[in-house]
Amino acid sequence: MPSLNDLKKVRRILVWSKWFYLTKIWGMDIDKTVEFSLSARFDKTYPKGIHVGPQSYVAFDAAILSHDTTRKTYRHTRIGSRCFIGARSIILPGVTIGDSCIVGSGSVVTKDVPPNSIVAGNPAQIIRSGVDLEAYGRLKS
Repeated sequence: MPSLNDLKKVRRILVWSKWFYLTKIWGMDIDKTVEFSLSARFDKTYPKGIHVGPQSYVAFDAAILSHDTTRKTYRHTRIGSRCFIGARSIILPGVTIGDSCIVGSGSVVTKDVPPNSIVAGNPAQIIRSGVDLEAYGRLKS
């Protein structure tokens, strides 16, 4: 019976395939170094409005939106570099998340997040600022 570590190579191939599909077919601006869960959702209604910076991570079931059907709006949604987007969080259209930010799991981000911040809640509020993060939103020890 294979262990989960034996499946890392398969997962890397699947993630690369999804990245290729999202960037080359749909035209999203997702850096090559971005890591994301296979269940992360990137809005395909306005795919050119999705921008994710280098060394960021998008966890499972997170939704990055770039359109709002009820308001008939299409906006650019930006996630900076070295960010961590928590599981099942929602980033609404037109929001900019600065570099080196953490979005807590289950958060609904309704407005821009300044760089070097941690936000959480519904709606997301700044719970800490001035944080120093490494790649993929890891806190420096």
